[in-house]
Amino acid sequence: MTILFAATELNPLARTGGLGDVLEAMPAALRARGHEVSVVLPCYQGLRESKELAVRSTGVQIPVQVGPKRHQAEILECVTANGVQVFLVRQDEYFDRPGLYGGEGGAYEDNAERFIFFSKAVVELARRALPAPQVLHLHDWQTALVPVLVKERRLSFKTVLTIHNLAYQGSFWAFDFGLTNLPGEYFSANGVEFFGSMNLLKGGIVSADAITTVSERYAREILTPKYGTGLHVVLREHAAKLTGILNGADYSLWNPETDRLITQCYSAENLAGKKACRAALLAELELIPDPSGPVFSIVSRLASQKGIDLLLPVLDRLLADDVRLIVLGEGDPGLERDLAIASRRHEGRFVYRREVNTPLAHLVEAGSDITLIPSHYEPCGLTAMYGLKYGTLPIARATGGLYEIVQDYDETADRGTGFLFFDQTAEALWDAVVRARRLYRDQPRWQAIMRRAMKKNFAWPQAAQRYEEIYQRVLRIGR
Repeated sequence: MTILFAATELNPLARTGGLGDVLEAMPAALRARGHEVSVVLPCYQGLRESKELAVRSTGVQIPVQVGPKRHQAEILECVTANGVQVFLVRQDEYFDRPGLYGGEGGAYEDNAERFIFFSKAVVELARRALPAPQVLHLHDWQTALVPVLVKERRLSFKTVLTIHNLAYQGSFWAFDFGLTNLPGEYFSANGVEFFGSMNLLKGGIVSADAITTVSERYAREILTPKYGTGLHVVLREHAAKLTGILNGADYSLWNPETDRLITQCYSAENLAGKKACRAALLAELELIPDPSGPVFSIVSRLASQKGIDLLLPVLDRLLADDVRLIVLGEGDPGLERDLAIASRRHEGRFVYRREVNTPLAHLVEAGSDITLIPSHYEPCGLTAMYGLKYGTLPIARATGGLYEIVQDYDETADRGTGFLFFDQTAEALWDAVVRARRLYRDQPRWQAIMRRAMKKNFAWPQAAQRYEEIYQRVLRIGR
């Protein structure tokens, strides 16, 4: 099959979260299975001069109409380390900016225009590509207009839309509909209109040939009012074409046996290297060495979704014991402030850093004993997959993909790979911490759980096969 992915993140070119990791690994996994795969991405600031990949111009200029404006989209290209061809859509007015989606003051005011332009450029690129793609695989609201455009123009492409996080929908005021240049009938229940606004994700849900999301449990959750963020009714109407497929982990990058970014490699059979990584991590972050209790860590965007508000009420209680806590990530200014204040209050035991770089993220994964994932909701949970592989046991809320990835430890049966809690409360999180702390004192049993966790396999081939089945199904539509 010939598949064109369209997305706004791809590691290492552009990344704010798990979407970038998925777009780095999924196309490569499908390419390894014999498919012809390429990716189209906005040409963000600095990508033309990327030292990671050799970016060159294709010489192709595509005219794109956005409302009354007519722009030229210059198409650049490069090849990832995994051998996947990447097309970059250059339009400096929209993408030559320091942030992908916004700056310090929040989202860019013209995001509707930016990503309507990008979606139109994707369609025009697909129309010109040789060989022509059979399937356009779109990701999140920024490319969700593509299925609508394909439907309106009666193009032959089949469209698959993956929802990585339903909370982000691309909802804009009705006047922005004019930027789409679609007939007025598309501002309706069968198009992009949603309660008087333009909702790009809703339009994609209605128009795509298939919808996927990033775990089976999340696919069920988003059909409910609690997790459906207003779109649950629309999703129920289109439930027949909705499938949950758990993301995979890229073990070529996240594997303690081969990871060149950590102090010392280790395996389930030889855990000595993890102790060395723990010592190196504490030294790197200037924390007091050799705690008797575990090293806890969080590497995450600081968004309300991530449950940091559940940690803050028990943070002082946690650090009253001889443990260490590391939090890396940026986002909500209020959460950043609260964490920074707490780190000063517990100097030597707790460190908060806003900046996250790849080597430090890997060292945190290898050097921590426990990764905290108290999310209010979590579509997939790649952090939990990485934690298991590194023997860093997750304490996670039982939601979305986390429920599929982490098996709650059963002391009676001596079975499990981490610690789950269900209620969205600080006390429920604390109960899970207490369970983990008690077990950590029994090091032989703790190491047995670590070894069991490290042998879990969430590699991409299984997920890639399920996506193949989706593609084959949509290609049969209309035959």
